[in-house]
Amino acid sequence: MIDVTDATFETEVVEKSRQVPVVVDLWAPWCGPCRTLGPLLEKVISESDGAVTGVKINVDENPAVSQAFKVQSIPMVVAFKDGQAVDGFMGAQPEAVIREFVNKLAPTPEETEADALVAAGDEASLRRALELDPDHEKAIVALAELLLSEGRNEEALEILGRIPETAETRRVAALARTGLAGSELGEDLDAKLEDLLTRVKADDDARREFVDLLEVMGTDDPRTGTWRRRLTNALY
Repeated sequence: MIDVTDATFETEVVEKSRQVPVVVDLWAPWCGPCRTLGPLLEKVISESDGAVTGVKINVDENPAVSQAFKVQSIPMVVAFKDGQAVDGFMGAQPEAVIREFVNKLAPTPEETEADALVAAGDEASLRRALELDPDHEKAIVALAELLLSEGRNEEALEILGRIPETAETRRVAALARTGLAGSELGEDLDAKLEDLLTRVKADDDARREFVDLLEVMGTDDPRTGTWRRRLTNALY
């Protein structure tokens, strides 16, 4: 189990959990029950043969994570899957309870087959993956992107609606609604945003289009931050 910090939490927990379930052990060196739980947790996770991974976070050294989890007592264990916290428990637990907790996180045979179908990437494989696992985020995003590439934007939006919104689904949905790629925004983008900005407070469609354009621009565009601030000022 690797040590994770405030700075690496997003990468090592949230993003990593989109590939494999991640068990987060929130602990501190002075905590006696933590020293009992930690080795048991590490043992059980290691026996999963990579189906589940684990990390440790020292709550004393990482106040941002501690605050995010509203930690009041340790040890505290939280499981992440597909970028979301999905399960957890408080306090030291016997090995049998820990094993049941970890085993529930491991992918089922259907989920493993779905992952293989997503890797194939064609429409038939992606749709079969969703028959096996209707909420498979990677399959939904991949299928939506494939539909977009064929100009089937409404179908893409419909499929994205099957799962809760994430940063990735927002990006793909914005591409579907605008019909644009980042390279196709054109030189008149600033003028377009300026026009929409005059209407965002009273016009829901204008606000949605404005936000979609920012999603298509992405964080790499140096203008995005400025326009987000201007949107906030216009709304509030």
